[in-house]
Amino acid sequence: MSELPPYDDSSESDEPEPRDPNGLFDEIVAAETDRDPDLAVIEAGSRTLRAQGSAAQRADVPTRPADPEVDRALREVEADLATRWGETKLEPSVSRIAALMDVLGEPQRAYPSIHITGTNGKTSTARMIEALLGAFDLRTGRYTSPHVQSVTERISLDGTPISAERFIETYEDIKPYVEMVDAQQEYRLSFFEVLTGMAYAAFADAPVDVAVVEVGMGGTWDATNVIDGAVAVVTPIDLDHTDRLGTTPGEIATEKAGIVKQDATVILAQQPVDAAQVLLKKAVEVDATVAREGLEFGVVSRQVAVGGQLVTLRGLGGEYEEIFLPLHGAYQAHNAAVALAAVEAFFGVGAAHAQSLDLDTVRKAFASVTSPGRLEIVRRSPTVVLDAAHNPAGARATAEAVSEVFDFSRLIGVVGASADKNVRELLAAFEPIFAEVVVTRNSSHRAMDVDELAGIAVEIFGEDRVQVEPRLDDAIEAAITLAEEEGEYSGGGVLVTGSVITVGEARLLLGRR
Repeated sequence: MSELPPYDDSSESDEPEPRDPNGLFDEIVAAETDRDPDLAVIEAGSRTLRAQGSAAQRADVPTRPADPEVDRALREVEADLATRWGETKLEPSVSRIAALMDVLGEPQRAYPSIHITGTNGKTSTARMIEALLGAFDLRTGRYTSPHVQSVTERISLDGTPISAERFIETYEDIKPYVEMVDAQQEYRLSFFEVLTGMAYAAFADAPVDVAVVEVGMGGTWDATNVIDGAVAVVTPIDLDHTDRLGTTPGEIATEKAGIVKQDATVILAQQPVDAAQVLLKKAVEVDATVAREGLEFGVVSRQVAVGGQLVTLRGLGGEYEEIFLPLHGAYQAHNAAVALAAVEAFFGVGAAHAQSLDLDTVRKAFASVTSPGRLEIVRRSPTVVLDAAHNPAGARATAEAVSEVFDFSRLIGVVGASADKNVRELLAAFEPIFAEVVVTRNSSHRAMDVDELAGIAVEIFGEDRVQVEPRLDDAIEAAITLAEEEGEYSGGGVLVTGSVITVGEARLLLGRR
């Protein structure tokens, strides 16, 4: 049984400087040398930064357990998981996860599922679907990735991340079966595969009425793809992970179409033509029913409102007027339309019957939606916004939304990106809205070297508009100072972006826990 993956695209770089004056960050990293480098430094940052903060915990983004014994047990589970392949180390196959499901008694068959793939918008769409199903009194399980701050937030029951105690218990329950599969396979189960097994087992144990499952990457060989989703959702497809999924939207769609199963209902967001052709062909091959944004459902109207937007959506069963969505950006309105159509399809609207869902219940559900790290305001005076855009398509959508929602007279960007992303186009998408950009790095070993990032930024923005701060805390402070310059205090703002890890660490630094 090999410990080495056949494919490893992780990019090595130096460890970040310590962020705390007492040197605790380095001590924690050094003490956890057997852990995945990404998880070790993220957790170290979380632990040291958390000690400096005092803000109340947000229910949708859990922090460390208050009980020292529970915290210790959770760290042991995290350390154990971190000995496995990280999420950038792949052997495209579902054989290992299928074997795990077999020895666990096929827990993923115990409930119907809504399966979500696409390039951008998956997590926000999953959260909306979850909120809608919960509003109609269904018990939900949601599995999404990556996490913003805590690994436990990937698995949710009834709209709330499972507790650390339940996370630990679930891991201990399936661990003997994981080890059994490890012994039988050429490669051990990966970090993501074990978490997927935990999610499916937790949902069966709850039990849930329906699972909302986001793929990790692609579709056909993604570890989540041992379910047969009654509803398959495809959010907009664009170029990302091109080294593994393909270099055109059509090629990428071929992989993502793998979640479309026999006789399912497929909900398609607006897609590039070549991607749409691939997805429609797959639907025909498996006798799936297709609903397309812009034809069978869509956004009728939208207007900016305080704290979000007011939208009218056309669903499979009719129009749903004056829905308040507490999220910013046109793309979130489109995500809402996709989520609504998915839930309608799950309930049989447009197929078994034509009656629309109860409007008041739909309004209540959408009004409750949150999406941490997606155009999230974490500070005022000046306004600091966090957004996890990490590829060009996401950056373009974010830039458009910022221009629409905020009236910044001077917007400063803080960008920390991963080395394996198309950073040039990501920065180019933000160039029209950033007065200046502060380039930095997060604590992940996959982060792009700050000098390399600065070189690309200078080519796009010009030397006078680029500032380099290797530490994220210094970068945020520098950006806030720039936003307050020239008497523009009330009109200045800061956008922290480029990576989910960057946003998660910024949340901790700014006390949003």
